[in-house]
Amino acid sequence: MKTSAMIRTGLTLILLFLLWTNAYTQIRTLNGTYVSEKAMDEFLKQQIDSGAVPGLSIAVINDGKIVFHRAIGIANLATHAPVNKSSIFEAASLSKTMFTYFVLRLVDKGILSLDTPLYTYLPYPDIAQDERYKLITARMVLSHTSGFPNWRTSDFADSSRNIPKGDLYLNFKPGTEFSYSGEGYYYLGKVIAHLTKNNLQTLDQLFQREVSIPMGLSYAWFSTNRFIAKHKVTGYIDGKARDKWPGSIAGQDSTWFGPAGALHTEAITYAKFLAALMNDSGLSRKSMEEFFKVQVILSDTAKNDGDTGWGLGISMRPGLTTPDNNHRGNNGNFQSYYRINIERKDGYVFFANSNHGGEFNEKLEAFFKKGVYSQSAERFGNTGKLAFSK
Repeated sequence: MKTSAMIRTGLTLILLFLLWTNAYTQIRTLNGTYVSEKAMDEFLKQQIDSGAVPGLSIAVINDGKIVFHRAIGIANLATHAPVNKSSIFEAASLSKTMFTYFVLRLVDKGILSLDTPLYTYLPYPDIAQDERYKLITARMVLSHTSGFPNWRTSDFADSSRNIPKGDLYLNFKPGTEFSYSGEGYYYLGKVIAHLTKNNLQTLDQLFQREVSIPMGLSYAWFSTNRFIAKHKVTGYIDGKARDKWPGSIAGQDSTWFGPAGALHTEAITYAKFLAALMNDSGLSRKSMEEFFKVQVILSDTAKNDGDTGWGLGISMRPGLTTPDNNHRGNNGNFQSYYRINIERKDGYVFFANSNHGGEFNEKLEAFFKKGVYSQSAERFGNTGKLAFSK
């Protein structure tokens, strides 16, 4: 009997310890504050319950490791199916950072150069009327200085230029200005497919071999498959379901590799990718330096949502002590965001199946900035801003 009582007491102590650990384990934010897991869970539940976003997949990285992950909310409002760890979201423009990594892998293998004009690999009939396109390089595409509009199907040329709506055009001489462009990524995707003896329908297979498999990314695809069809959550615009594969090029469907916005993934997979970047994994030193080097400086930060510059497939903004890197994603019915600091190896990423992901991020960053704790945590004296450990 005495032994049985001791076992029960031991199990009770272990349970209490686990509960305490969950409540008071601290997550370090990019603002220099700490929040408990319990406070984080309370915040996320409040956001879901308020209807701000139906579902979320979110992960936090500290010291280059994933320390927090949740898949919560509703995957489909009609069926009330819940979001779970296998739920797949559209990454929208967060696709661009992972595609950039793919390109740099091929640069390291000598398949292409960042500074060789793309037309020498593959001429582009869609813009052949403007000889300036022959200046465009992979570096320009990845840093958004190609001169292309974002999308020809929605960003039409000034009427004074007499360019038919839907035709591709250049806004300026490539390499001389900044203008965010998905069209450039589409062209570079076609070049990569050509150089590797693929097409847009088979290029994802190469991406799996070069990126997903070596990095251990369980859920990351640029073209559709059965898993996506079964596990993809429904996207919503102001509560109305919108079920459409992302794409802005005429004829594009789910079989195409979409470098600019077709990545399908979830937070823990994407956080694993970001952690690999923090830990210099998979690329040469030179390519890693190019990735995060400032390729273009943005003078009008207000016009560019606070960004101060762009590297390759990734932007910069002021951080606590050193610049942070970030990227936004917006497919309308899906929105996403990540923000990381390479030096401190901290950051976060989330995916939302709603057009209110940006509003959620504003609330999340305000929550992080305050360093919120639950009342029970405050009783233990954890109430304020703590210094970063170096």
